[in-house]
Amino acid sequence: MLKIRLKRVGRRNDPYYRIVVMESTQPRDGRTKDEIGVYNPRLNQFDIDKEKAKTWLENGAQPSDTVAQYFVKAGILKKLKRGSTKPSIQKKDKKKEE
Repeated sequence: MLKIRLKRVGRRNDPYYRIVVMESTQPRDGRTKDEIGVYNPRLNQFDIDKEKAKTWLENGAQPSDTVAQYFVKAGILKKLKRGSTKPSIQKKDKKKEE
């Protein structure tokens, strides 16, 4: 399965990431199929080739949670419904009333 995820490059204590497409079985810094962007967390800037990203998404590549958030900011994906969900408070309130 193809994943769109971050590949760390840069020196120690100076992280810099490439947004890449790779097999999910590959290690973090393993062989990539394509590079579609870069992310610099120190300056909080990211550049994404939107056409390449859309093409890979159409071909079935799944973005990681972090990359998906940046795709939403760039306008490539719509709002995501990922992450943990909070438990319903209504059930607790009903027990207190009884």
